[in-house]
Formats: sequence, structure tokens, C-alpha cells
Amino acid sequence: MSLAPRAVLVHRTSEYEELVARHGTHGQAAFFLASRGRDIEEVAERHRRTRRALAEVTAAIPLTWRQTRVERADLDRFLFAPEDVVVVVGQDGLVANVAKYLQGQPVVGIDTDPGRNPGVLVRHRPRDAAVLLPSVLAAGTGVDELTMVEAVADDTQRLVALNEIYLGAAGHQTARYRLGLEDDGGVVEAQASSGVLVGTGTGATGWIRSVWQERGGSGGGGTGGLRLPGPSERRLLWFVREAWPSPATGTSLVAGELAAGGRLALTVESERLIAFGDGIESDAVELTWGQTVRVGVCGERLRLVG
Repeated sequence: MSLAPRAVLVHRTSEYEELVARHGTHGQAAFFLASRGRDIEEVAERHRRTRRALAEVTAAIPLTWRQTRVERADLDRFLFAPEDVVVVVGQDGLVANVAKYLQGQPVVGIDTDPGRNPGVLVRHRPRDAAVLLPSVLAAGTGVDELTMVEAVADDTQRLVALNEIYLGAAGHQTARYRLGLEDDGGVVEAQASSGVLVGTGTGATGWIRSVWQERGGSGGGGTGGLRLPGPSERRLLWFVREAWPSPATGTSLVAGELAAGGRLALTVESERLIAFGDGIESDAVELTWGQTVRVGVCGERLRLVG
């Protein structure tokens, strides 16, 4: 007998909750914000909107479904099941936070603060949940399959991200490594830089886009005519940030694209480099001298309900 679907509501601790936890009481938190020219009422109202959204979405879950909640900080300890329907209640970034833990489960993004969030990934309002959730598993429901990026180290460490993966030194130190494309006849280049960024079409609305624009954008300048991918395209862009020319290091491999089967290979020539995804440096893969990491299109895709 198959299990009933389980709605997994993903949320994060609000700024108001963090402030009260840090300062002990509402009054102390209000005093702290006032000393910095801010009114706690603005923060408290966003907190109340989030609570109301969670309550409204919870009430919309079909009675025959099971349900549970998970806070963002606990995602790495939560076990998702194949029959789960993941309901992200919050900001766009929260969808990216959960994406790497999924294996094909549908994701519904609920925007708790329309107008403040871009709404690229949290596309629905709390009031939509009553109609949307019962239809999620029905045939014909519109689902966008978004491309993700993965980095796999030679010791089997693996990192998956929805927007981008950064490889480089922790902090602001220079990263030293050898870089090459696996389908480029074995050509590699020793480099010293601020790191390497590999991004998806979803990430093309953020960090990867800013680098692309700095290089000329729209097919000009240092982009070499590169076109930003769409979120569902199985294609990535990569950029080397601030490559430094010297007698021992080059700058000829600084940008490109990776098709579905392509891999960018980086061999560490520093004492320690890290790789992290979607801006979460606390969840980094650590790499030491001589290790090689390969980055490319991930086999899994994020199934986001349109």
C-alpha cells in the first residue's frame, strides 16, 4: 500500500525571532533597533505576515495528507522521502537552500512578503495554496525542471547548488590551482585568482549575472559572446574572478560555458581551497593540495511547480 503524500513545510527563523532570542525580550530588541535608527514594528510586522502565511498554508493541506515542518537550519539533518511535496514558505533563497537535498520531489514556493521578494522561485501567494496543493500531484500540473550545478571531488565529496558554485580560498586570499576543460584535449593552465564561479540559468539573476555584466555582457567585452542560460537549459557559465598574470600563472582560460556532458576540472595548488554553493560558505567542501574537483551540470533537477 502506497503512503499518503507528506507536505513538508520549509521555513526559516524570522529576523524578529532572532532579535528577541539575542536580546531576551521584545523591549530590549526594540531598544537595540532604536539605537540604530530602526523601528521594531517593521520587523515585527514581517514576522506576523510570515506566521499568518504559515497558518494559511497549513490549513490548506489536504486532510488525507501527512505533514511536518522543518526550519532552514535543520535541513541538513532532515530526511526527505520520495512521496513528499515540499512547500517553501518564505523567500526565493529558501528554495535554493532546500534544492540540494531533494531528488525529484515537487516544490511549491509561497511568497510571504510580495514586493519585497523578487518572487522568481516563490511564485505563489498563501491564498493560492488551497487550490494549488491538492492539484500538485495530478497529471498535467505545470512543473519547471530547473538545472542545478554539481562539484564532485576525487575523494567523493559532492556539492550541489541551484544558483552557483564558488571554488576558491576562504576569506580574501589568492587561490592557486590548475584549470582545464575535460573535453579540451588535456590543456590546463596554472592560475592565481580570486576563485572560479560556475552558475546556472537560475543563478543568472544573481551573482553569475553580475560577473557576466562586468565582462561586457550581451555578447561583448570579456564574455566572448557568452549568452546567459535560461533556468531550464542544461548549460552552465563559468568565470575566473580576477585572474593574475605572472611568469608562472596565465589568464587565457577565464570564461566559458559547459554543456550537459562538459566538466570543468580544477586541481588544487594551495594548502586549502573550498567549494560552496548558493552563498552558504558554512556548508563548504574542503579541498587540499593535489586534489581535483570536477564541476558540471547535475543529473538531478529541481521540479518547481509553476
